[in-house]
This record gives sequence, C-alpha cells and structure tokens, in this order.
Amino acid sequence: MGAGQASDKMVPPAGRRTRRIPARRPTMKDIARRAGVSESAVSFALNDRPGVSEATRDRVRRVAEQLGWRADSAARALSGEGAGTVGLVLARRAHTYGVDSFVLELISGIQQVLADYQLGLLFQMVEDIDAECATYRRWWAERRVDGVLVVDPRKADPRPELLDELGLPAVVIGSTPERPGTEATLNPALSTIHADDAAAMARVVTHLYELGHRRILHISGLADLVHTERRIHSLARESERLGLSDVRSVATDYSSAEGAAATQQALDGDCVPTAIIYDNDVMAAAGLALATSRGLSVPRDLSIVAWEDSLICRMVHPWLTALARDTVALGKSAAEELTALIESGPARNVEVPLPELILRESTAPPLVRSAAP
Repeated sequence: MGAGQASDKMVPPAGRRTRRIPARRPTMKDIARRAGVSESAVSFALNDRPGVSEATRDRVRRVAEQLGWRADSAARALSGEGAGTVGLVLARRAHTYGVDSFVLELISGIQQVLADYQLGLLFQMVEDIDAECATYRRWWAERRVDGVLVVDPRKADPRPELLDELGLPAVVIGSTPERPGTEATLNPALSTIHADDAAAMARVVTHLYELGHRRILHISGLADLVHTERRIHSLARESERLGLSDVRSVATDYSSAEGAAATQQALDGDCVPTAIIYDNDVMAAAGLALATSRGLSVPRDLSIVAWEDSLICRMVHPWLTALARDTVALGKSAAEELTALIESGPARNVEVPLPELILRESTAPPLVRSAAP
C-alpha cells in the first residue's frame, strides 16, 4: 500500500449503541420561563435595549449564562443554515508549536479538502483540555462549527463524551484508548484516524538493536497522550523481548529546550545511552546540537532517531534517521472523514500506513572502546 493510502477498518456494528440525540440549544423562551419574564423582556435585556429594569436585565443575563445561551444562536436557528465551518483546537503551550512541522502539514492537508467543500477552518490554541472543552461548548452554543477535528487523544479524555453530548460530529486524529475485547472507537458517534505507534516504535528499536545498541533512551512528548503511552509500552515490550535492561523513556513537552535538557541529563548520568529516540524532529535537532557541543560525534558516539521526518532532519549535520509519514495525506483523510460525518455518514476507525523508517547518517553501530591497560 502506498504512502497516504488509508486502509479502512470499519467499526464493528455488534454491540454499538446508536448516536446520542444532540442536546437542545437554549432559546429565549427557555430563558423567559426560567427567569419568570416575557420573551420580549428577554430580548430587551440581552440586546441591551431599554424597556426593562436593571434588576430584570441582570436576572435575565444570569439565567442566560446558566443555560449556556449565546447571542447569535437564535439568529442561526431561525435561518436553519449550518455554519459552513469546522473547528480545530490545539491544547498545548504555544511555544511548543513554533516550528512543529507536523501541525503545519496536517493543517495543509485539512485545508485542501475543506477548500473543495467550500468549508472554512476555525482554529484556536488554548492552554489545556478544560479550555478546549469550554471552546467546544461555546462553539456549539453559538453554532460556530458543523464539526471538529480532535488531536492529541489523552488517556483520560473528556472530549469524546462531551462532543457526543453536544451532537458535534468529530474525527479524532491519533491513537485512542483501547477498550479490551473491542475495536470500537472512543465513542460510536466519532470517527478515528491513526497509525500504529506501537509497531513503529518496535521497528525503530529493532533497527538500533541490529546495529548493536544496548543502551537506548526514548525522549518522549507529553506523558498523558495516548500515543506517548503506546510508544513507551512498545519500547518496554521490545526491550524485554530482546533482553535489553538499559532502556528507558523520559517525558517532555516536545520543545527544543526540554529535548536538549533531557539529552544533557542523560549524557551526564551514570548509564550514558548509545542511542536516543526523540518523539519529534525539533527535539532531535536540539539533542544533536547539544551532543556535538559537548564534543561527541554523531553517530560514532551517539546514534539519533527522530520520530517525525521533516526538512529540519535534512538541514542538520549529519542528516537524521527518521520515521516518515505523509502528514498532508493524514490531514486530508481526517477532513474527508469529518465531511462524511457532517453529511450523516457512519463513524469509522481508519488506520493509515505505518511510518517508514528512513535510514540516514545519524545511526550507526556504537563505538566499541577498548579497556584501559
């Protein structure tokens, strides 16, 4: 199967519950009933027009806030039109995305499909998952989006249940928590699209083992992400299978600063690794720079593998061995799945091809040092 071609694994119908009926958006009538006033009084209060007392205006606004009402939701309800827009929220600290090629290529692929459907993309960055969930609630109340693309699935993730409650079509990009004995997605109302992170890690470990490396460090991304957990577990399983004892993972925030700091700590430790696997290209480049600044030669003294291949991996010396996937194609597939869901298509679990390990100059057999006389 060629790069970018997705193999469909349909979610099995057995045992699936039907899609939940979306929660009803609050109306002015609901506010009037709760506040004990007329609908005209609600309109006056919410549109800041004269005709009601300040006490009534305050009471109406408090009730509207409690019900999650937004000013433009009523107008859209009257028109009966969709938003013509899909949403994407990134819940990470902004500095970690500064040169993240994965995000840029993903959005490029998404936008190519949305342009064909004449759909807009509403993009927002927030600090954490709570803020992301609040954004979804606001978008739903304001009818801002027809569906959303969800990235970075967490081990304990509140987003799928919330989106199902709101009735927002959604596609989760990335590995999702496993439910023992099933192949179902996080929620039968959502589609997922992902690669096999565990198999990709096994491929990297096997390559390093065959070169002769026995002390391997994995500098990962955020610890609570599902794909991070799967990579860590796969590393542990492969290490046990191969009889490796000096193998471990260290979590970071994906930034170059934390990637370099983790590298420095490892090189200063008692059990110095002969190979390091980085969870993105930015950290791998930072690790390479740190190692060479200390007088180490890559790959003679240290082999380096980057999880995401990019131009960065070919702008440093030596060029970095890396896992390569067609991220633009991944974005296109995710957008296509979402447009199908918006049009009442079935939820699906789509597995994309395994990333290819591109061998370059940053990996080689470890240097064998002779014992001191």
